[in-house]
Amino acid sequence: MSITLPQHVQAIVIGGGVIGASTAYHLAKLGWKDVLVLERDRLTSGTTWHAAGLIASAGMSSETLSWIFRHSHDLYQRLEAETGISTGFRQCGHLHLASNRARQESQRREINFNRLMGMEKHEVSPAEVKDMFPMLEAEGLLSAIWSPKDGRANPVDVTMSLAAGARKMGVRFVEGCPVTDIVVERGRARAVDTPYGRVTADAVVLATGMWSRQLGAKIGVPVPLQAMEHYYLLTEPLDGVHPMLPVVEDPESYAYVREEGGGLLFGLFEPDGAPWMPKGVPNDASFSTLAPDWDRMTPHLEHAFRRFPVMEQAGIKSFFCGPESFTPDGGFLVGESPEVAGLYLATGLNSLGVLSGGGVGALIAEEIVEGVASQDMTGLTPARLGAHEATQHYLMDRLPHSLAYIFRYASLPNWKHKSARGARRLALHDRYAAKGAYFATLSGWEMPYWFARGDMPKVAYEYGRQEWFHLAGEEHRATREAVGLFDKSFMGKFIVQGRDAEAVLNRVSANSVSVPVGNNVYTQWLNPKGGILSDLTVTRLAEDQFLLVTGDVLQRVTAPWLKKQIASDEFCTVTDVTSAYTILSLQGPKSRALLATITGADLSTEALPFRGSTEVEIGYARVLMVRVTYMGELGYEIYIPTEQSLNVYDALVAGIEAQGIECRLGGLLALDSLRLEKGYRDFGVDIDNTDTPLEAGLGFVVDLDKGAFIGREVLAAQKAAGPLPKRLLPILLDDPEPLLLGNEPLYADGRAVGYVRAGAFGHSLGASVGLAIVERPEGVTAEWLKSVAWTVLVNDRLVAARVQIAPFYDPKSERVRA
Repeated sequence: MSITLPQHVQAIVIGGGVIGASTAYHLAKLGWKDVLVLERDRLTSGTTWHAAGLIASAGMSSETLSWIFRHSHDLYQRLEAETGISTGFRQCGHLHLASNRARQESQRREINFNRLMGMEKHEVSPAEVKDMFPMLEAEGLLSAIWSPKDGRANPVDVTMSLAAGARKMGVRFVEGCPVTDIVVERGRARAVDTPYGRVTADAVVLATGMWSRQLGAKIGVPVPLQAMEHYYLLTEPLDGVHPMLPVVEDPESYAYVREEGGGLLFGLFEPDGAPWMPKGVPNDASFSTLAPDWDRMTPHLEHAFRRFPVMEQAGIKSFFCGPESFTPDGGFLVGESPEVAGLYLATGLNSLGVLSGGGVGALIAEEIVEGVASQDMTGLTPARLGAHEATQHYLMDRLPHSLAYIFRYASLPNWKHKSARGARRLALHDRYAAKGAYFATLSGWEMPYWFARGDMPKVAYEYGRQEWFHLAGEEHRATREAVGLFDKSFMGKFIVQGRDAEAVLNRVSANSVSVPVGNNVYTQWLNPKGGILSDLTVTRLAEDQFLLVTGDVLQRVTAPWLKKQIASDEFCTVTDVTSAYTILSLQGPKSRALLATITGADLSTEALPFRGSTEVEIGYARVLMVRVTYMGELGYEIYIPTEQSLNVYDALVAGIEAQGIECRLGGLLALDSLRLEKGYRDFGVDIDNTDTPLEAGLGFVVDLDKGAFIGREVLAAQKAAGPLPKRLLPILLDDPEPLLLGNEPLYADGRAVGYVRAGAFGHSLGASVGLAIVERPEGVTAEWLKSVAWTVLVNDRLVAARVQIAPFYDPKSERVRA
């Protein structure tokens, strides 16, 4: 068979599953109609064809995920009228069961947040669950979420309907045309090679599901996913089963159930999953069915049948096993590759491809056509994951546990992955372990969360104050009252240097970096719509050399993005030096006196003001010390060459304790409560790329007078327009008992106006504190904030609160600048 392909198109979509078809459809909707979809075999032949097709909103824990679900849900309902092909969408409702208190509270929090996002959800009793799904055993149930507008769709029909819509707008689909290579020139995807020739394009979309990792690896793009065996039973027809029977999910059974052909489809997300083809999925794997492993799966089936006893007598039509790809953290991989410009990933949907297909296709199309997606992409971008997470050994250790993580554990508090650990260890890891550190991963780093003082406390997957709550509180108070030592080596670190380094950085930074040598600048990088891309500090080391420090989630993307901003006639280099330095942060009112004695340096404000830097000697090393804080105290960050970390740490601790002060180590929990009391922002947690610096409360580090920079026009217009209709603001509960964790709805005089993006217990303030997004069309002003009564919905309880513009702790930064 001969296939004639065009020489050039606007966009090539590789992969003809539901994600590829949706991407093409939405590209055409946005005006990019010269689109070519290349499918190596037939549409849906990868994994879409055997998907269960649940359209269930359980676990939609962010604005972006909620938007993705709503967009898909609404699109599948109306698509038949546009294309003439039904999606098979059936609004039969969805039940998500809770059989323990932690699950019940998690679900109540989910209900409240999702209602704020426009979804209909209700808590129902075990008796109501039994009425809706009589074949279920209700013993041990506490409650369930009932989502009446959820349901199911036919995966093949959804794909064919999307493809029909795309074809009507001019998109071309070519089946039987595998992509053998992606052509990269000067760091950008320019074309694809096929057996029928090369096609160039302005953008290339990798929507190839379980083949994505091996295709990405060919051009140096890490794609962390792996195909896993994925199971469901199909029964013969059963009495009482009808097409409008609700979909039921039971996390504790690792099982979900829905109607299929008058019987039941009984699916599993077992806790010990099995990888399939870890060395590479065969290129000719189509409509793949795998031999089921009855020995491995029978115990999981028997466990799940206790909740669904009808399965014990049901006639089994088939026990299906097919491959499905999963990611190490359970998140999608959607967005432009940091390594190769113009290559967009739309993959790694973790068995939620049909549910998410409409929304994911819309967002990737927006990013391609408009340059910026309408929703926050920080939780979806491939750049959030490290390259090490795409290695075969890492995936083999992590992925067997990912199915159960996604289905059962992801929504529970305090749950941390136990597999594939130790990928990135701090230089001082063993010192911290000897001091009782409880480690958890942060971007692959083994980071202390708190330090035990004796026996290690139990970590329960429950809400409320845990056994280790007081330990984080002691670390917090030690920092406020004396001194605390924190390791911040997980931060991304970069050296930018060259003749034009200052000009390049000023062009991308909202604040001016034209400061004297030694000064430190806090700034943001923005997209053309003014949304925050990066939140960072810049220390000028020399006239032509700068040290950049970013959040951990920005390490992989920072250097590639900045290099794209350097003109061909400019001399500026960017080097990732994250692994070259340990950062120790000594914070607290006694930090200056302690360090002055240890280093012998003059650390007075006159000699070293806030945001100044100097070189000092500690132990056998000469180190850079910057007077900055993320905890809201007088403090210093010390940059130590990695190989000298042990020596400097030992000298620092010994020097502090020789002065009669305990060197109290602090973990990430104390760091978080300290920074939230002071209202300091955390990119990817409480600020993201849908916020401008003005909305995020960071206008004090925007310099509109310095000249042009990316996003300047948007900020200038926003400032000129008057009071902002959206602002991120500090919040403090009046009641010391409830704990803010994030996603709690916020009310002004009883009207929903936003939600808490991040929260922690403020040990110095005596109650939970956080940062909340507040929206009011007339403008969010200080006068209005004072004029209304504030409440927060915490686990179904309305709690009085205060909301203001200034931080609740040290609002004038007198302690920081002391």
